[in-house]
Amino acid sequence: MCSYTIEKLELCDYQKCNNIWDMASFSLTETFRQQIEDGNRTVYIYKENGEFLGEIAYVLDNGDPDYTVPGRRVYISRLIVKSECRNRGIGGILVDHILQTVRELGYKEASIGVDKDNLSALHLYRKKGFTTVLFDGEDEYGAFYKLLKIL
Repeated sequence: MCSYTIEKLELCDYQKCNNIWDMASFSLTETFRQQIEDGNRTVYIYKENGEFLGEIAYVLDNGDPDYTVPGRRVYISRLIVKSECRNRGIGGILVDHILQTVRELGYKEASIGVDKDNLSALHLYRKKGFTTVLFDGEDEYGAFYKLLKIL
Protein backbone atom coordinates (compact mmCIF):
# COMPACT_ATOMS: atom_id res chain seq x y z
CA MET A 1 0.00 0.00 0.00
CA CYS A 2 1.08 3.56 -0.64
CA SER A 3 2.32 5.85 2.04
CA TYR A 4 -0.57 7.89 3.42
CA THR A 5 -1.54 10.35 6.11
CA ILE A 6 -4.82 11.00 7.86
CA GLU A 7 -5.23 14.61 8.84
CA LYS A 8 -7.93 16.67 10.47
CA LEU A 9 -9.55 18.90 7.86
CA GLU A 10 -9.07 22.61 8.29
CA LEU A 11 -12.05 24.70 7.18
CA CYS A 12 -9.87 26.61 4.71
CA ASP A 13 -9.21 23.31 2.87
CA TYR A 14 -12.87 22.21 2.71
CA GLN A 15 -13.14 22.88 -1.06
CA LYS A 16 -10.37 20.31 -1.64
CA CYS A 17 -12.94 17.62 -0.72
CA ASN A 18 -14.25 18.18 -4.23
CA ASN A 19 -11.44 15.81 -5.29
CA ILE A 20 -13.35 13.04 -3.45
CA TRP A 21 -16.98 13.96 -4.14
CA ASP A 22 -18.87 16.45 -6.30
CA MET A 23 -19.47 19.26 -3.83
CA ALA A 24 -21.51 21.36 -6.28
CA SER A 25 -24.18 18.70 -6.79
CA PHE A 26 -24.54 17.57 -3.14
CA SER A 27 -27.35 19.23 -1.21
CA LEU A 28 -25.62 19.15 2.20
CA THR A 29 -22.28 20.69 1.17
CA GLU A 30 -23.01 24.06 2.82
CA THR A 31 -24.61 22.42 5.88
CA PHE A 32 -21.47 20.34 6.41
CA ARG A 33 -19.27 23.45 6.00
CA GLN A 34 -21.32 25.26 8.63
CA GLN A 35 -21.12 22.28 11.01
CA ILE A 36 -17.33 22.24 10.64
CA GLU A 37 -17.20 25.98 11.33
CA ASP A 38 -19.44 25.55 14.41
CA GLY A 39 -17.33 22.68 15.77
CA ASN A 40 -20.16 20.15 15.58
CA ARG A 41 -18.55 18.18 12.70
CA THR A 42 -14.91 17.10 12.68
CA VAL A 43 -13.60 15.69 9.40
CA TYR A 44 -10.52 13.56 8.77
CA ILE A 45 -8.95 13.27 5.34
CA TYR A 46 -7.03 10.31 3.94
CA LYS A 47 -4.22 11.68 1.74
CA GLU A 48 -1.60 10.14 -0.52
CA ASN A 49 1.08 12.50 -1.84
CA GLY A 50 -1.04 15.41 -0.61
CA GLU A 51 -4.07 14.35 -2.66
CA PHE A 52 -7.46 14.05 -0.92
CA LEU A 53 -8.67 10.47 -1.54
CA GLY A 54 -11.06 9.76 1.33
CA GLU A 55 -12.88 11.35 4.23
CA ILE A 56 -14.83 10.51 7.33
CA ALA A 57 -16.34 12.66 10.06
CA TYR A 58 -17.87 12.52 13.49
CA VAL A 59 -20.78 14.69 14.53
CA LEU A 60 -21.46 15.57 18.15
CA ASP A 61 -25.16 16.39 17.73
CA ASN A 62 -27.23 15.71 14.63
CA GLY A 63 -30.58 16.18 16.36
CA ASP A 64 -31.45 12.46 16.39
CA PRO A 65 -31.18 10.72 19.79
CA ASP A 66 -30.59 7.38 18.05
CA TYR A 67 -27.41 8.81 16.58
CA THR A 68 -26.09 11.17 19.23
CA VAL A 69 -26.22 11.24 23.02
CA PRO A 70 -24.25 14.15 24.53
CA GLY A 71 -21.00 12.97 26.09
CA ARG A 72 -21.76 9.31 25.34
CA ARG A 73 -22.63 8.57 21.70
CA VAL A 74 -21.16 10.18 18.61
CA TYR A 75 -22.39 9.89 15.03
CA ILE A 76 -19.95 8.70 12.38
CA SER A 77 -20.78 10.49 9.16
CA ARG A 78 -19.82 10.74 5.53
CA LEU A 79 -17.36 7.93 4.95
CA ILE A 80 -16.48 8.39 1.30
CA VAL A 81 -13.55 7.32 -0.84
CA LYS A 82 -12.79 8.69 -4.30
CA SER A 83 -14.44 6.27 -6.73
CA GLU A 84 -11.28 5.13 -8.50
CA CYS A 85 -9.56 4.44 -5.15
CA ARG A 86 -12.21 2.16 -3.68
CA ASN A 87 -11.58 -1.48 -2.69
CA ARG A 88 -8.06 -0.67 -1.47
CA GLY A 89 -8.85 -0.71 2.26
CA ILE A 90 -9.01 3.07 2.64
CA GLY A 91 -12.53 2.96 4.11
CA GLY A 92 -11.47 0.50 6.79
CA ILE A 93 -8.42 2.59 7.66
CA LEU A 94 -10.64 5.67 8.03
CA VAL A 95 -13.20 3.82 10.20
CA ASP A 96 -10.42 2.51 12.47
CA HIS A 97 -8.96 6.03 12.75
CA ILE A 98 -12.25 7.72 13.64
CA LEU A 99 -13.20 5.03 16.18
CA GLN A 100 -9.83 5.39 17.92
CA THR A 101 -10.20 9.18 17.88
CA VAL A 102 -13.68 9.25 19.45
CA ARG A 103 -12.67 6.58 21.99
CA GLU A 104 -9.75 8.81 23.05
CA LEU A 105 -12.21 11.71 23.39
CA GLY A 106 -14.14 9.65 25.94
CA TYR A 107 -17.12 8.49 23.90
CA LYS A 108 -18.51 5.06 24.81
CA GLU A 109 -20.62 4.45 21.69
CA ALA A 110 -20.57 5.27 17.99
CA SER A 111 -23.52 5.18 15.60
CA ILE A 112 -23.72 5.14 11.84
CA GLY A 113 -26.42 5.19 9.19
CA VAL A 114 -26.17 3.01 6.09
CA ASP A 115 -28.42 2.36 3.14
CA LYS A 116 -29.59 -1.25 2.99
CA ASP A 117 -28.52 -1.55 -0.65
CA ASN A 118 -24.95 -0.36 0.11
CA LEU A 119 -23.68 -3.88 0.66
CA SER A 120 -19.96 -3.03 0.71
CA ALA A 121 -20.49 -0.39 3.42
CA LEU A 122 -22.75 -2.73 5.41
CA HIS A 123 -20.08 -5.43 5.28
CA LEU A 124 -17.37 -2.99 6.39
CA TYR A 125 -19.40 -1.57 9.29
CA ARG A 126 -20.38 -5.02 10.57
CA LYS A 127 -16.74 -6.13 10.32
CA LYS A 128 -15.77 -3.06 12.39
CA GLY A 129 -18.30 -3.93 15.12
CA PHE A 130 -21.42 -1.97 14.19
CA THR A 131 -23.66 -4.93 14.95
CA THR A 132 -26.52 -3.53 17.04
CA VAL A 133 -29.44 -2.37 14.90
CA LEU A 134 -31.03 0.75 16.43
CA PHE A 135 -33.45 1.30 13.54
CA ASP A 136 -34.50 -0.68 10.48
CA GLY A 137 -36.74 1.36 8.22
CA GLU A 138 -36.87 3.99 5.53
CA ASP A 139 -37.15 7.69 4.92
CA GLU A 140 -37.52 9.88 1.86
CA TYR A 141 -34.13 8.63 0.61
CA GLY A 142 -34.88 4.90 0.92
CA ALA A 143 -34.40 1.92 3.23
CA PHE A 144 -31.57 2.13 5.75
CA TYR A 145 -30.22 0.97 9.09
CA LYS A 146 -29.01 2.93 12.08
CA LEU A 147 -26.21 0.83 13.60
CA LEU A 148 -24.42 1.06 16.95
CA LYS A 149 -20.98 0.02 18.15
CA ILE A 150 -19.96 -0.06 21.81
CA LEU A 151 -16.41 1.33 22.00
